Amino acid sequence: MAIDNDTIAAIATAPGRGGVGIVRVSGQLAQAIAQQLLGFLPKPRYAHFGDFKALNGELLDQGIALYFAKPNSFTGEDVLELQGHGGPVVMNRLLQAVIQAGARHARPGEFSERAFLNDKMDLTQAEAIADLIDAASESAAINALNTLQGQFKSRVEAIVEALIQLRIYVEAAIDFPEEEIDFLSDGKVTSDLATIIADTQLLLSQARQGALLRDGLQLVIAGQPNAGKSSLLNALAQREAAIVTDIAGTTRDILREQILIDGLPIHISDTAGIRDTSDQVEKMGVERARAEIAKAQQILVVIDATTLTAAPLPEQLQRERETLGLASVANTKVTYLLNKTDIAPLLTGEKSLTTNQLPPATFIVSAKTGHNLEALRNHIKQCAGLQSAGEGQFTARARHLDAINRALQLMTNGQIQLQLHQAGELLAEDLRQAADCLNEITGKFTSDDLLGRIFSSFCIGK
Repeated sequence: MAIDNDTIAAIATAPGRGGVGIVRVSGQLAQAIAQQLLGFLPKPRYAHFGDFKALNGELLDQGIALYFAKPNSFTGEDVLELQGHGGPVVMNRLLQAVIQAGARHARPGEFSERAFLNDKMDLTQAEAIADLIDAASESAAINALNTLQGQFKSRVEAIVEALIQLRIYVEAAIDFPEEEIDFLSDGKVTSDLATIIADTQLLLSQARQGALLRDGLQLVIAGQPNAGKSSLLNALAQREAAIVTDIAGTTRDILREQILIDGLPIHISDTAGIRDTSDQVEKMGVERARAEIAKAQQILVVIDATTLTAAPLPEQLQRERETLGLASVANTKVTYLLNKTDIAPLLTGEKSLTTNQLPPATFIVSAKTGHNLEALRNHIKQCAGLQSAGEGQFTARARHLDAINRALQLMTNGQIQLQLHQAGELLAEDLRQAADCLNEITGKFTSDDLLGRIFSSFCIGK
């Protein structure tokens, strides 16, 4: 991707009113724009208080100007920041004056894009800026900051370097047989490749944790009408997010709520009760519920325990699955909640069910009293695969996981070529392609189209 020579400008602070607002300028005209609006070029990296004036001399605002000379700036270009009063009218007038002085409106993420193209940061660090801004939890923010500081980059580059060194050794044995390098018998290649694969598998595991803390878990609450789905949503959210009544079919549309469980964002969707109905509005709600269930990563099936009979519980749960249209859904995605434990005969009497009598992924709960909801929260964490936070955590995205998986597949294939066919040439090619896959993560081997998709998702002014 070629670097655009235009000078760009944008309001870098969030829309709306605030005590301070910032207009950011980057490019070869930054010095000239400073001269026109300020009347002088500020000393690099010093704060200067003064008037901001339009080209016709009209006073626009008063504030602080900061100038960063290339290459010692965020973008690697000359950068000017004008910090004024944060009202939208003031900021827009100031931005228009900068545009009239020769800049153009920046695209979303264009400042970060220029920083990447000018080698001020790698692609993981650029993405971490957006992830830090969008972080939904403290854990996600810490991971994004770790990535911004280069933890993810250094891990990837270490594996790439190991792949390159191993490939050099293999190709030397192929190209210079007179040197008597027998890479098949000395065990070095086999050992080194196994170590690289183990390091990459650890990287993948940690990247999955980073992606999970960034993106969260899509959780759907499903069940028949009046099972207590909305009460469960309110209990998990710890607020009255949904209307709760004794009237079956109260919920007609999808209700969405986000909660945090030990830093893990849980995106909850409460759905309409699923049943056959002639009510046109409720029927639409049921259709939307089924569509939401189809997209879910985890499903909480809420069952009114007062309707349970003396029949074997597994049979009743299976009938519930069939009623809700979950017969083909993997068991690992479904958790059963026997709700209303405070009033259900099978759960409160002398012959009540005990925990060891329950089928897997089945919980006796009460959305009304909060009974057993802490165990449910822990279960949700386990279903998501959340592990205890440790050192070296970083944020990751789906494209990172895809690149690491492809690299691992190539390494494993190369291992097979070595063990079964003693094919050094094929191993060397697999090592080369695996390194290319990992280089996609940092941006050393990345298409312009991918860069466009990544940076277009950023905020304007970043």
